[in-house]
Amino acid sequence: MASTFEVLAEPRRREILDLLRARERQVGELVDELGLAQPTVSKHLRVLREAGLVQVRRDAQRRWYRLHAAPLAEVAAWLAPYRWFWESRLDALERRLDAMPDAPPGRDPG
Repeated sequence: MASTFEVLAEPRRREILDLLRARERQVGELVDELGLAQPTVSKHLRVLREAGLVQVRRDAQRRWYRLHAAPLAEVAAWLAPYRWFWESRLDALERRLDAMPDAPPGRDPG
């Protein structure tokens, strides 16, 4: 079985997870959203399901797919030591923005 990292390396699988993050969906809806053929989406869903990232709920003839985020803990744990890298940069950006003067009244800063 592929690791969570190997499964997430495929961009279309990440797109599917992004769509399932909002709510559970049927294959047809994912096909429409992604613009892929149904067999391709089904193949990606099978890989995601085998990795434990997606769960299936049957409702009569329908199959509803939903995100199961628990395996993403492995990714979060791996990223943890690197968080300082972007957090320090975000802190520096915040300090820079706080030091900038505000835009004059009536003038759109953007």
